[in-house]
Amino acid sequence: MFDLIAADPRFYVIAKHPGASFHRQGDEAGLMEALREQLADDALWPVHRLDRLTSGLLLVARSAEVASCLGDAFATREVEKFYLALSDRKPQKKQGLVKGDMVKGRGGAWRLLPSLANPAVTQFFSFSLQPGLRLFILRPHSGKTHQLRVALKSLSAPILGDELYGGTPADRGYLHAYSLAFTLEGERFRFVCPPRHGEHFTSETLQAALAKPEWQPQALPWPVL
Repeated sequence: MFDLIAADPRFYVIAKHPGASFHRQGDEAGLMEALREQLADDALWPVHRLDRLTSGLLLVARSAEVASCLGDAFATREVEKFYLALSDRKPQKKQGLVKGDMVKGRGGAWRLLPSLANPAVTQFFSFSLQPGLRLFILRPHSGKTHQLRVALKSLSAPILGDELYGGTPADRGYLHAYSLAFTLEGERFRFVCPPRHGEHFTSETLQAALAKPEWQPQALPWPVL
């Protein structure tokens, strides 16, 4: 359900597996329940969440005080997050910004609106990995439900395996929380976790792409918003 990436007296960083849910699903324990049991630590507070489809880095506080501090950092957009996604469709544009309000649609999906009252904001770059497969590096500036999944659908490039939003069926949904950076008590932390699950995420083609210095998220020329 998860791999432990880092343990600090104030927090844990884990790599969530795809398909793992925060909440109990029938006889299957939820992620926080599994964390408390496997880490033998009952004093855990979730700071942010990843949906069931998404794998990757997740930050969990070990006290209410730290949870409050980190939660404020997420709310004020002081936490730097980068995600990886794959699509087998050609996007309307190769890089740029997706911005708009989101509302619930049918069947658990969300829709992007042209209005900007309280918008989801996502920057992205994309690169061709091979014919018929494109890598997206995504930088969300807000934390809306299904934000990145909706953003790629709005570009006519739904995430591979994300059938809720029209993605081509695959062995998993190809969305991964890749990099996480934050400041706590004056100390700067950065964690990077390449994807470990999925045929396309573990391919030599993707691994070679992630090794390119010019494709590192921090090296990309992100416009200032």
